[in-house]
Amino acid sequence: MVRFARAGAMVCALAVTASIALTGCGSDPQKPAFVGGGPSGAPETGVAAPVGGRESEGPVGPVTVSPADGATNRPVSTEIAAGTPDVKITDVTLTTADGKPVAGTPRADGSSWVPAAPLKYGTRYTAKVTGTGAAGQVTGTSTFTTMKKPRSLVGSGLYLFDDKTYGVAMPVVTEFSPGIPKKDRAAVQKRMFVQTDPPQPGAWHWVSNGTQAYYRGAEYWTPGTTITVRIALEGIPLSNGKYGNVDRRAKAKIGRAFEMKVENATKQMTVYENGQVVKTVPVSLGKKSTPSSSGTMVVMEKKEATVFDTRDDPDPANRYVTDIDFAQRLTWGGEYIHAAPWSVQHQGRRNVSHGCVNVSMENARWLFAKTMVGDPITITGTERKLAAGNGWTAWSLSWTEFVKGSALPVPDGGEGAALAL
Repeated sequence: MVRFARAGAMVCALAVTASIALTGCGSDPQKPAFVGGGPSGAPETGVAAPVGGRESEGPVGPVTVSPADGATNRPVSTEIAAGTPDVKITDVTLTTADGKPVAGTPRADGSSWVPAAPLKYGTRYTAKVTGTGAAGQVTGTSTFTTMKKPRSLVGSGLYLFDDKTYGVAMPVVTEFSPGIPKKDRAAVQKRMFVQTDPPQPGAWHWVSNGTQAYYRGAEYWTPGTTITVRIALEGIPLSNGKYGNVDRRAKAKIGRAFEMKVENATKQMTVYENGQVVKTVPVSLGKKSTPSSSGTMVVMEKKEATVFDTRDDPDPANRYVTDIDFAQRLTWGGEYIHAAPWSVQHQGRRNVSHGCVNVSMENARWLFAKTMVGDPITITGTERKLAAGNGWTAWSLSWTEFVKGSALPVPDGGEGAALAL
């Protein structure tokens, strides 16, 4: 196994057990690690007070509020909504028992009001709601109490850092341990907010075991885009008895457009910057017994110097310990772009690696200086297809296939921000 620390790309907070048994020149089936759900705002059942029918200025009548007046043991992920689905929330004043205000914002569709931070455990709140229904403006009031802090939590992570700049293919990546049950994914996804400036519609996609979800647009991000993310999971109740562990936030920037395309047929990498070819690099890919993966990957981590240690590989022929320069991780299974001075005579001619993209020392140094985490690389024509979840594989699917992995309906072209962040 390659013992390659991932601190350069993310701060490990919790390991995920993934079912990926893949090979690479690092032969490292390294499991995803973390950097750093039930209902979200669903109206509660209650007896709806009548909405007034008169047409006049000002509120026309009371409306029930969710959480219902007198409700107890509410999750700290609770959103404030009307007790009748035809009422759209326009404003909420939420205060603690001692009168301290709580900040928040209505959802774009007016279905609920989302506190800007998780509510406090074991705390009493009063919500004063203003909304618009069929009869006009309505108001309502509710006092409720949140639950005590639960003990059984689901681990979560976000691969994005504040004030960092990433490549145009950088997906928003969230991870969960254990994975989110399928029945809970829609409620959890409703609490995962992404806002882009300039606005670019996007969508979420869940891997099959629920341990990862990716957010991307139909196309690569526009260079210069600002991505603001809130993964608002703290306190979400799940069907397996666990609760979301923490809210996570990040605000990052997308840099210039930089893309690498590798054709197995020619053993060449073509490098594009802002749409223009800037370099062609001879490569050697994985030999037939350990082929490189075909598909679109992104640079996940960069190490100027490291050691590949594969002494625990089940195949003795694949066991080695080698110093590596200018390593750029592409998959959890151990595939990298890296300098391979020992294979220069083969680069551009034949494949001899254990799955990595071998380049010369000079070209590896040049690429390392140019790339960012999140830059895309597409490899075509090899004997193996990139496995879903083996790295940040958000771009390994067409947009049509990608949106099928969403737990919620996705409008044509993608959805906009559900919440102003």
